[in-house]
Amino acid sequence: MPTTHDERIVAEFTKQAVTFADPTLNGAFVNHLDRLIAFADPELDLDDVVLEVAAGTGIVGRALAPRVRHVTALDLTPAMLASGKCDADRAGLTNVTFTLGDATALPYLDKSYTLIITRFSVHQVADPARMIAEMARVGRPGAALIIADIVRPDGLDGDPDRIERLRDPSHGTLLTAGAIAALVEDAGAEVKRTDRYEIVRPLEPWLASARTPSDVADQIRAELTGELAGGPATGMRPVRKDGELHFTHSYLHLQANVG
Repeated sequence: MPTTHDERIVAEFTKQAVTFADPTLNGAFVNHLDRLIAFADPELDLDDVVLEVAAGTGIVGRALAPRVRHVTALDLTPAMLASGKCDADRAGLTNVTFTLGDATALPYLDKSYTLIITRFSVHQVADPARMIAEMARVGRPGAALIIADIVRPDGLDGDPDRIERLRDPSHGTLLTAGAIAALVEDAGAEVKRTDRYEIVRPLEPWLASARTPSDVADQIRAELTGELAGGPATGMRPVRKDGELHFTHSYLHLQANVG
């Protein structure tokens, strides 16, 4: 059984490697990629040397690859990297390198990259401050640092982290947009732009993508249904659409420049 947080991440995302980029199960991850690429667009240059941190299958880096010189996709989970490498090979991408590594201890020299990006990872790692500091460290002066993540809305009732951890035991902690911006500034980068939006997601594909055990999935369904009936707030802001349970995620895109 995994005992450390990193071991839990590897265990969970090894399970999820085959569902991670499936748009029928993880639509929020796949279907909204274009919005992140459009957000990154002003920072892109054909000479860019890009690092995608906690890349998973490198879906972001692979989308950026035709627009830049080279992309390194770094992740802690070998199964995720192997899946991404197969997808890159099928797409004929020759400028993407897949590397096993820890987002909180990047194996690169200072000032190595012109663009550093991560998606859906700040809430996952045990030490987001250290990860963001490492991202800034490997950026050249003026490099773009881009973070895309789920965030906790200010003033939210309930504890969404508890539900998130039931679904995926490797989940860390949802930060507010302000807390992420503060970590970026503490790392020596200057926040320039943000984009915030909300997505109402169907519950069942979200559970299926994490291969949540059936008894745990039943508990999550019961808690969200109970909230809709006037019970305690879960922090997931559930709604019913066409008779099906949905929940609400808040997203942040943040772009900063490394000092």
